[in-house]
Amino acid sequence: MSDAPVVKQKRTFRKYTYRGVDLDALLQMKSEQLAQLFAYRQRRKMMRGSKQRHYTHLLKRLRKAKKNCKPDEKPQPIKTHMRDMTILPEMVGSIVGVYNGKLYNQVEIKAEMIGHYLGEFSMTYKPVKHGRPGIGATHSSRFIPLK
Repeated sequence: MSDAPVVKQKRTFRKYTYRGVDLDALLQMKSEQLAQLFAYRQRRKMMRGSKQRHYTHLLKRLRKAKKNCKPDEKPQPIKTHMRDMTILPEMVGSIVGVYNGKLYNQVEIKAEMIGHYLGEFSMTYKPVKHGRPGIGATHSSRFIPLK
């Protein structure tokens, strides 16, 4: 066999792109250019600017939390009721507490979430766990003795 040393290749990570544009370029884009990449509903919402004051307030709080955290540390979670907020590239890396009607679910924003709504990552219901049927659930349960 060969006595040549085996060179281990360094693992390369796939660079994230949103509709063909990498994350660094997304961060540099103006909001009008970014809106053109989003789906129609998100694009319409951004162009109309409805409830813009609330969204900018949340973005300011997220920026402040990111700025105040130490390097290699996660920022403080920011709580919000705005489940209809579209996730923007500048929100990547932040932690948001999204209200689901009962409590705040902490969601760490990742690059793959760009263009989705915050509410998609905080379920408002508890999935049903089906167990045994109770008394009166079926017609055949009439013939089962109670004790």
